[in-house]
Amino acid sequence: MANKKIFKLISENVKENLISFIRSLPTDSKNPLVVSIQEMTRTLEQNARMWATLTDISEQVVWHSLKLTPEEWKHVFTATLKGQKTVPNLDGTGFIILGQSTRTMSKKEFSNLLELAYAFGAEQGVKWSETAKTELIIFDWYKDQLSKVA
Repeated sequence: MANKKIFKLISENVKENLISFIRSLPTDSKNPLVVSIQEMTRTLEQNARMWATLTDISEQVVWHSLKLTPEEWKHVFTATLKGQKTVPNLDGTGFIILGQSTRTMSKKEFSNLLELAYAFGAEQGVKWSETAKTELIIFDWYKDQLSKVA
């Protein structure tokens, strides 16, 4: 089997199709297939919201005399959210935050990350760009939908 098969469990019909598919798979103790079930990861809308928010923060906030890039702010927020640690870099001249990739975050984790970044920006007096405002409306709608199923 060369391709990965993905089923989004959104209905009983899809669940039955998945069960049938699994039953049709061959078993092989020397070269077994792997079945993984997980929450969906972040959405494209969440990703767009994150970068709009991080860009606004990076353009307007100076943190401990440093101007950080959107990517650097992403590391700060993921490390804060996940309680990550810092370690000295290899030459001992600075520290590295051991954050988490946002690519593997569930939608709920990513929603928490966005909420943290937005709250921080609001505390720092960030004036949100039109792009960030538009994405915030989408984010608020999504967060409302998520709370209905959580």
